[in-house]
Amino acid sequence: MKIYTKTGDQGITGLLGSGRVPKDDLRIEAYGTIDELNAVLGQVRADGLDPASNELAALLQDELFVLGSALADPDPAGRFHNAIADEHVRRLETAIDAIDAELAPLRVFILPGGSRAAAGLHLARTVCRRAERVVVSLARTPGASVPSAVLIYLNRLSDLLFVMARVVNQRAGVADIPWKGI
Repeated sequence: MKIYTKTGDQGITGLLGSGRVPKDDLRIEAYGTIDELNAVLGQVRADGLDPASNELAALLQDELFVLGSALADPDPAGRFHNAIADEHVRRLETAIDAIDAELAPLRVFILPGGSRAAAGLHLARTVCRRAERVVVSLARTPGASVPSAVLIYLNRLSDLLFVMARVVNQRAGVADIPWKGI
């Protein structure tokens, strides 16, 4: 089987189940942005993370693949549509709380950066926020079905990526960069 199928040469692509849509369809944009987020996390992992952060990032990559599948499945009764559930959100919240307990309280806004890994996690956070905006747009589209857990997951994930960036800096002995304000 060849990697190219030529089925998308006219700007149309398939969804899970049945149906084909233009490649600029909001659903495609949504799971494409999730794919981009997953790639950014892969880059951060390749650049090097401490073992605990790397393990968590690997789990997040797996879950993002599941989340992308949920978005690619427009049928509310479809096999993947409800693959992201409340338990995934709770796992993110538990991770946020555990990491936040390691950190000093944040008293100023910080700029993305510090160590290379933290900067990459901040980039992942911004891609996650964009993915969340696209998924919100999709969810507001008449007839589009987006599980509520997907929206909540993305909201929590951006928070997790923020605290991960901070803890990665801390574990590397690199200070966060405070915003000097105006």
